[in-house]
Amino acid sequence: MKNEKPWDVEIGASAGLYPNMMESSELRWGFIRKVYLIVAMQILITIIIAAVMNIVPSIHVFFVSRTSNSIILAFVIMILPLLGNVVLEAAALTAIVFMGLTLYTFWAAKRGHDFSFLGPFLFAALLCLTIFSLIQIFFPLGKTTTMVFGCISAIIFSGFIVYDTDNLIKRHSYDEYVPAAISLYLDIINLFLALLSIMEE
Repeated sequence: MKNEKPWDVEIGASAGLYPNMMESSELRWGFIRKVYLIVAMQILITIIIAAVMNIVPSIHVFFVSRTSNSIILAFVIMILPLLGNVVLEAAALTAIVFMGLTLYTFWAAKRGHDFSFLGPFLFAALLCLTIFSLIQIFFPLGKTTTMVFGCISAIIFSGFIVYDTDNLIKRHSYDEYVPAAISLYLDIINLFLALLSIMEE
């Protein structure tokens, strides 16, 4: 008979993603990989659509002439006039910030830090951003205000990346991979747009 060492709850928890982790690390890591794969696919599809619409003018005209609530389409239409070095710089900076914040959140979670307290503050900040955006549509406030708005937006969506990554590590159930992926995708896109608004000024 083989000597099999029984699984120890304390050992398993200490080897997990965060202290006192009671679930299987393998299952949680599988869930995390699935979410990041979906996010990567979403970003790749967005880049492909933007590239095709930029290369083929007739496709651009076709999409712009039709009403759509697609997040990807809205994003593509916003960045098409700005394609160039500024977009590449904003994209590179977004990737660096996202990876840095993601690594920090995993490191902090491993040491027992919890970012769930950010939820109400981020929701209130997002509400203020939305109201300010509506005001700016009717009463444009100039380049300086737009840059300040972009800086504040970048900070807020950086906070959302930390908050949503913490939820990904600790709180999302295994069948919530689609909402988790959409949340992270929107965080990345909004951070990119905020950085783009700063760099184009």
